[in-house]
Amino acid sequence: MSLIRALSKELEARSDDSLRALFAARPDLMSPSVPDFPALAARASARVSVQRALERLNRPQMQVLETLYLCTNPDTEHSASAAGVRKLIAGSTVAAVERILASLQELALVHRAEPPHGTVAPGHRQRYYLPVGCLKDVVGIYPAGLGRSYTELVRLQPAFAQRAVQLVAELHRSGIAIQEATTPMEAALALQHWTSSPEALNQALAGAPERTTALLAKFRNWAMGAVPQAQRKASVAHQGADVGPVDWLLARGLLVPLDAAHVELPHSVGLSLRGGAIINDFTLSPPVPELGSTTAALRRNAALGAIAETLRLVGELLHVVREQPLATLRSGGVGVREMKRLAETLRIDQHRAGLLLELSALSGLLRLDVDSSSWVQPPQLEWLVLTRQEQWLWLVNAWLASERVPSLVGQPVTGPAGASAAHRALAGTTVNALSAEAQRPDAPVVRKRILEILNELTREAGAADGTAPVLDAAAVLQRAEWAQPRMARRFSSLIKGVLAEAELLGLIGSGALSQLGSAIADDNPEEALSILGEHLPAALNHVLLQADLTAVAPGYLAPELSEKLQLMADAEGQGPATIYRFSTNSIRRALDAGHDASSLLGFLREHSATAVPQPLEYLVEDTATRHGRLRVGTAASFIQSDDEAAVLELAAETRAAGLGLARIAPTVLISTAPPRETAQVLRGLGLSPSVEESQPTVVRLRRTTSAPGSARPVYTAPRTAPAEDDVEAQLTVLRNGRGATNGSHPGPVSGSGETATQLGLETLQRAIRLKQLVSMSVVDNQGNSSLETVVPLSVGGGRVRVFDPAKETERVLSIHRIIDIEAAEDLRQ
Repeated sequence: MSLIRALSKELEARSDDSLRALFAARPDLMSPSVPDFPALAARASARVSVQRALERLNRPQMQVLETLYLCTNPDTEHSASAAGVRKLIAGSTVAAVERILASLQELALVHRAEPPHGTVAPGHRQRYYLPVGCLKDVVGIYPAGLGRSYTELVRLQPAFAQRAVQLVAELHRSGIAIQEATTPMEAALALQHWTSSPEALNQALAGAPERTTALLAKFRNWAMGAVPQAQRKASVAHQGADVGPVDWLLARGLLVPLDAAHVELPHSVGLSLRGGAIINDFTLSPPVPELGSTTAALRRNAALGAIAETLRLVGELLHVVREQPLATLRSGGVGVREMKRLAETLRIDQHRAGLLLELSALSGLLRLDVDSSSWVQPPQLEWLVLTRQEQWLWLVNAWLASERVPSLVGQPVTGPAGASAAHRALAGTTVNALSAEAQRPDAPVVRKRILEILNELTREAGAADGTAPVLDAAAVLQRAEWAQPRMARRFSSLIKGVLAEAELLGLIGSGALSQLGSAIADDNPEEALSILGEHLPAALNHVLLQADLTAVAPGYLAPELSEKLQLMADAEGQGPATIYRFSTNSIRRALDAGHDASSLLGFLREHSATAVPQPLEYLVEDTATRHGRLRVGTAASFIQSDDEAAVLELAAETRAAGLGLARIAPTVLISTAPPRETAQVLRGLGLSPSVEESQPTVVRLRRTTSAPGSARPVYTAPRTAPAEDDVEAQLTVLRNGRGATNGSHPGPVSGSGETATQLGLETLQRAIRLKQLVSMSVVDNQGNSSLETVVPLSVGGGRVRVFDPAKETERVLSIHRIIDIEAAEDLRQ
């Protein structure tokens, strides 16, 4: 019976509560809505949906599912019970396995099946199961880390097939009790029978070189390994006492070469090395890491110090960028030279400067100006006027929701297999700040899950009052590998960076999850704001002026005071107690910004806890006296006319305000706009200007863009379950449509949409595995349908390769031209 049809019948028989639980665990099954139960079963059996579901399974669930897959055969409808699965999982019980199989059935990853013939005694009732049909494509060729069978390796590896008969003959002559063989398939069956017994394999390994056991231990969790010159000739008859473990294993077929650099441990060998059990490390409880501890006070102080320092540096970074925007490279991102300038101005290392720059950009505090190809601060940025705790929550919300990974900045750019030529050319270089290489679509999910694991481990540790457990990347990764083993690779590549970013934001303090981090992990930002408002010291609004032309900040300054000091003095040192040094150049910088001596001195008197020292007062007044004798401004073009009245009228024209006109002579105006743009505006006013340029350029109008940083980011945790109203609407559609199944007979594959597609693929894949004839209706270019009986050989990429027995030819057909597929009854090639 078709697995999809069997699953459809099972889903239709479920209660509404069971279907609600299914949609909550696998929300993609009803997005978009499905019309009936066959369509629901088809979608639940689709590869993408099954892959998403497997990413949420923990290690015991994955171990039971992979074991069920290895001991069943959907083609022959050979199912397995919890008792049969338990025999292959060391340390498990029938009750535990039955509970896990029931949970997998609720997720529609397995379904009930009839027991194999003759396996159940009368009156003894057991539940038997089969996995979904596409599980092989999702778990890969090495389920549970075991390799492929000898028969499959002989069929797929021509070089090994040619060698197999000779290999078995050499083993037989050496005295090993193995059946003789005359064909590659017979040799494969002989090797499989010999290695299926743990006792026989251990007896053979007793005479192996001493390093052989250590080498085989490396294949404990994965069947493939890298070996130099893997296809070397190795023979039992020509091996001496000094033979190496790799040659010894290759000569006996216990390792099978795949290519020049890789070998595979066959399924029966791996199973025997595990003592006949597929799983040897089964446990229902997650591993408990050994954690250190720190004091709660030290954790709180470290977190608050990190928050205050980050807010101070982000504010200073925005000031630096406002004074001089960051130029971008042609390839994208900010180059090393610009990053070095930024780091030196902020008085921090380049790595930390890159983190802060990425954090500012992903929070919308910086934006890319398309005209100048540089990063600038948006006008009227709301973040600058918020309280410090609100500024912090702004950064945290943006970080949680962002698909960028700031910690990737500075790491090497890798060129993965199949990458484009442009990407491979970048291999060996490092990731630039604000470049596309720091983009990771899965970052929000991984980042939130890491915070949840930190919260789980912290609560499980149950530290005494006044202490907190210290969590490192190894402890979090160990729990992640148990909770979601299929996402372990994503966690391992991002976990260290996420922890560093969380520490920068005060979610981690002194290596322990802070109270703020726990509140954010629980999706309770209001509690985090309350905690931060209670413990974060208030910003200071005064400095200590010294006679040596310096100002000392006794703590974290208010943003307005800090920004004004940065304008009129140069910051020195690091940390909250920053020293600001006044000089002629720094005072001149403030004067250039439009201030005068009286306003500067008034500001200093207002915000100084001491009187303004006389040397500083003299410096300000003396610099202001000599300032402005020569004036330098910006002008992109000029307007000259002999008609002085026309010039006066144009200068007063409000419609020309965008040109930034300024009168520098009775008949001359200057404009901040380029010549062509200025001429276009003047023509719009009814004038007829002539452009006098040696090299006229194309008119370019300035584009004004909205400031993305003006909208406060709000983080919404990823939805793990669909809305209740949507679920009820879906249930109504299913119950009204009913989607009746066709009984136990598979019947022709017909219908429309994803149901017909999945049923057709299921029939094709089953026929390929069984080398079975199928009858299919194929539509040609003119829309004419013809019935053909063929043997499908392979399917993929929207095409199927078939063998036509009548014409003795092979052809490739497009799947979308096949409208009906029916398996021929008991016909084999």
